[in-house]
Amino acid sequence: MTNYPYQNPDLPAAERVADLLARMTLDEKLAQMTIFGFPGEHPRDSVEGPVNIDLLRQTCPDNVGGIGRVGLYRDSREAAEAARAVQDFARHETRLGIPILIIDEALHGLMGWHATSFPQAIGLAATWNPALVEQIFTAAAAEMRARGSHWALSPVLDLARDPRWGRTEETYGEDPYLASVIGRAAVFGLQGRETPIASDRVMATAKHFAVHGQPEGGTNCAPANYAEREIREVFLRPFQTAVQKAHVAAIMASYNEINGIPVHKNKWLLQELLRQEWGFTGLIISDGGGIRDLDRLHHVAANRAEAARQALESGIEYELDDCFALLKEQVAAGLVDEAIIDNAVRRILTAKFEMGLFENPYPTPENASLHTNRQAHHALALEAARQTLTLLKNEPVANGAPLLPLNPAALRRVAVIGPNAAKVHQGGYSVQAEGGVSVLDGIRQFLDSQVKVVHAEGCRITQDGGGWQSWWRDTVELPDPGEETARLEEASALAKTADVAILVLGENEAVCREGWSREHLGDRDSLDLPGNQETLLQAVAATGTPVVLLLINGRPLTITWAAAHIPAIVECWYVGQAGGTAVAEMLFGAMNPGGKLPITFPRSVGQLPAFYNHKPSARRGYLFASNQPLFPFGHGLSYTTFAYSDLHIEPATPMPDESVTMRITVTNTGQRAGDEVVQLYVRDCISSVTRPVQELKGFQRLSLQPGESQAVTFTLEPAALAFLDETTEWVVEPGEFELLLGGSSVAGVNGRFTVQSS
Repeated sequence: MTNYPYQNPDLPAAERVADLLARMTLDEKLAQMTIFGFPGEHPRDSVEGPVNIDLLRQTCPDNVGGIGRVGLYRDSREAAEAARAVQDFARHETRLGIPILIIDEALHGLMGWHATSFPQAIGLAATWNPALVEQIFTAAAAEMRARGSHWALSPVLDLARDPRWGRTEETYGEDPYLASVIGRAAVFGLQGRETPIASDRVMATAKHFAVHGQPEGGTNCAPANYAEREIREVFLRPFQTAVQKAHVAAIMASYNEINGIPVHKNKWLLQELLRQEWGFTGLIISDGGGIRDLDRLHHVAANRAEAARQALESGIEYELDDCFALLKEQVAAGLVDEAIIDNAVRRILTAKFEMGLFENPYPTPENASLHTNRQAHHALALEAARQTLTLLKNEPVANGAPLLPLNPAALRRVAVIGPNAAKVHQGGYSVQAEGGVSVLDGIRQFLDSQVKVVHAEGCRITQDGGGWQSWWRDTVELPDPGEETARLEEASALAKTADVAILVLGENEAVCREGWSREHLGDRDSLDLPGNQETLLQAVAATGTPVVLLLINGRPLTITWAAAHIPAIVECWYVGQAGGTAVAEMLFGAMNPGGKLPITFPRSVGQLPAFYNHKPSARRGYLFASNQPLFPFGHGLSYTTFAYSDLHIEPATPMPDESVTMRITVTNTGQRAGDEVVQLYVRDCISSVTRPVQELKGFQRLSLQPGESQAVTFTLEPAALAFLDETTEWVVEPGEFELLLGGSSVAGVNGRFTVQSS
């Protein structure tokens, strides 16, 4: 039985919101604009067991809008029970009984104890498969909702255009089109394609808005001072797609400043562009501590109270912070208009009503474990790992054939060496995965007892060996030099006895991560293999044993020596809980790698920025060095070969408001089934303002049997050819456009069409 209109599920959400908002005190409104986080986020035993409701009562007497990571270190049943306890507090111990939004991270699967861990975001981008990505985030949403969570602080839509930045791993790479397509798929997976959001889906958050992925010096939170043309044409594209095509529920502001204005007080970005120009109606949330940073980092506010006022008036309405409570006195003093607070709370309440939380806030603990890392999700993680693997190099060895795939029948002894061989590395925003398979375990399981598999660590990247715990720790210690000498000697001796050496190198969660303070750094001024890995690599290669190099890492690495001397190199990224199984299948030919690079591999940090879609004047070159990347954007080999033929372009002379259709035939000309990612690049030959040398405008991943052909069609709508002219108006200028259709940004079939004058 209902007592007030807002409790009546038969009324429209807008009426219920209006009734509830009118009944709220200012304290209750400000509480709804706040996200509470229980202290003790790590280690696990600090938050194991029942949730501390007494602390919630003491800290949030007027209720709270959201709570973060209730189930982070709890198993699925414990997480659901904690969520129920939180909602019981909200429903029965607060005056109005407003349910709480429970918030989690889902960068590459739910960041929750024993939840399914998929490949890291940069690895998902390497699949170039939006349908697969949508499936992955559908699974993540189901695991979240079963545990009682409603809101994912994902996906990351920043463009990684400086890989020194430790958060490169969280992105979908360097290209605005690829990030837009993969990001849209992630939002669809989390939220679904229909409104309101269903009971097995969650709200998604596009972050970090905006211009966060090419910070000055490659260091997290540094300024991003770019012209409006570049901001709109490049950095904002994935966010605009998420807002206008995928209808993302929330936007998170970024830490950086843009042309002197920190984003958390940037009215142009948050109000004029996001709200008014793009028509965004969802929630705008701060990043953790982002409001306080207006005071303590950017020094544009004198104190936390002033920072809260600046953020609110600029458009921030939900805080991962502790500043909005200070707005109460400012309302009383006439410094803040309560109507702005009402607008923010209205959006928050609308989201809660539309999610159905007032009627059904409780998860069922008995069902939570049924949805967590269930067999279908594990199988999906394995398929994602397979499609992530990217073959960078595969040259012939003594018998004249490419080194990969390896033939188990021709092997007696395999050496698996390296700091990343025996541990499951998941990258940032991870906790313990259940049933994770390391590369060493995957190889042993695949070969069974047919081939002797021996292992040596070889060296360490950090003293603790990395792992999800090291992502949290402030201190990063290098390995003990004396211990490293012994490890190197053991590995070299072992390699001499083997038929092939599988070297598993790269990074770990301590050396590629979010650097969230001066005490917790995560960016690097070098992209070389950290520690003694280069020494290990050269020592093993010097034994004369054929070497396969596997990279497990979160960003491009400057593996220049390896590219020149190692016959087979595979970029695995952080490949998720099933990574070892997929890697073994790939090494021994049970599956054919088909991933493609979503980001350029430079030869050295001196080449940065190295992104492929640069301006014509940007790559003149350096003395004594090549100006070409080590491995280009879109690159990825296969155990088979593909041919492109029969390119057709219609019409050949379109009008500015006409679409252009391209059709090309792709044939598997090798002896193995395989995947090819067909990529379409466009170049505007002559333009009134400078344009990139090429831009990705379409792609499609195909699976072809030996000898099989398939026609692939792309349609370029006029918007795909538009750019901002000298007056910053979007135009499609007449003139000639060049196409490249192929398997990377540097190889394929060329074509042309000419846009006529209107």
